[in-house]
Amino acid sequence: MINIIAELKNSFNFNSQTRGGKAKKNIMLIFILHGINFISLMLLVPLSIDYLGEVKYGIWVTLSSVVMWINNFDFGIGNGLRNKLSESFAENDLVKAKRYISTAYSVFAKLVAGLILSFVIIAPFIDWTSVFNSPQSISNEVEETIFFVFITYSLLFFTKLISSVINADQKPALNSFLGVLGNVLTLLAIYALHKTTSSNLILLGVFSSLMPLIIFIIASIVLFRSIYKKVAPSIKSSDKHYTKDLVGLGLKFFVIQLSGVIMFASQNLIITQLLGPEQVTVYNVAYRYFYFIPLIFNVVLTPLWSAYTEAYTKNEMSWIINSIKKIHYVWFILSVIVVLMVIASDFVYNIWVGSEIKVPFLLSILMGIYVIIFNWNNIYAYFLNGIGKIKLQFYYSILIALLNIPVSILLVKYFDLDLSGVVISGCIFLGVGAIWAPVQYSKIINRKAKGIWNK
Repeated sequence: MINIIAELKNSFNFNSQTRGGKAKKNIMLIFILHGINFISLMLLVPLSIDYLGEVKYGIWVTLSSVVMWINNFDFGIGNGLRNKLSESFAENDLVKAKRYISTAYSVFAKLVAGLILSFVIIAPFIDWTSVFNSPQSISNEVEETIFFVFITYSLLFFTKLISSVINADQKPALNSFLGVLGNVLTLLAIYALHKTTSSNLILLGVFSSLMPLIIFIIASIVLFRSIYKKVAPSIKSSDKHYTKDLVGLGLKFFVIQLSGVIMFASQNLIITQLLGPEQVTVYNVAYRYFYFIPLIFNVVLTPLWSAYTEAYTKNEMSWIINSIKKIHYVWFILSVIVVLMVIASDFVYNIWVGSEIKVPFLLSILMGIYVIIFNWNNIYAYFLNGIGKIKLQFYYSILIALLNIPVSILLVKYFDLDLSGVVISGCIFLGVGAIWAPVQYSKIINRKAKGIWNK
């Protein structure tokens, strides 16, 4: 009994500066912050639906998911920077860290400028009404919303580069705080809109994208003038020789990220094109309901990415093995909770969004299966990403990017599976990844990885 109490006490010991101690502290803080974030996101769904209406909300969900693609147009440099900084911090080489950060910001600035310029030139020639299958009566509203949101998110993904620095320093709770603050302010802003204005897609888009941008601009200025002053970016510290390191690893991360974007964001586009924007709302309600589980799991996983980088750099394999074992227990508990959520889904939907939006029970079952597989894959993805052994994941991501959309369309349109077809397609491709990822982990950890398994 005394040993159990001692172990529990040790689990909540946040004073330790060891890798495990930092992880525990961040997990607890992130858990609290994600609880606040989850509540704000759950409140945001019915509030936004009530403010915009079912059709406009479906358009907004599709639009916002497409615009989020911007966050993946950094060629993976954000994640590449995170890994390189983690190595630099582990070696206590602040000069190298400063050069990586300065180079990354220089590359990002050019990417953002090119992205915005390209959009301004191309956007007028795109029929956005057809893209989002929106009513002609709100075409101007949709176009203006797209323009503002695209520009704002482009600037946001530049300012969010500070997140890579924070994560590399193993302070992901700080990143969570910034994200939660942005979501809470967005919720308050939309609540104010709901009370003072009638349905307006433009205003909702403005406040939803502007709030996070303001938060990350302020955070970047404050942090680079305080705790990260020694590694703050500067023009003279930018080094083209470091670009190769960042872009080389970053390009692989970019393809992996882009594959995920195509898989997740395309789901809303497929639904709105084949089934109508109102069905995006139904799908999004089910997605948001189960989103709580990956949110919790990421609380545990987020601090481990850079911790894995540090441990692997120092050749501390036993620490990695013990961490993975503990994560398996968390995955199992959350999977049981998913099953209970599926059973209670109809009851919860009715209380949460009312009886007007009907979510098929089959969709809830499939979404639950999808989340369980998704979490399993993330156990190994965080490890492989942290140590930079992502070539196999890189090739598989290309396969997903090429096949997911046609398979989803096939299941939705030709097999008459409707919303369920989109989720089944995702389950199929995630299921394959759930097989090879543990194999690669085992080979690496047992020092038997060769060829593509070790790249």
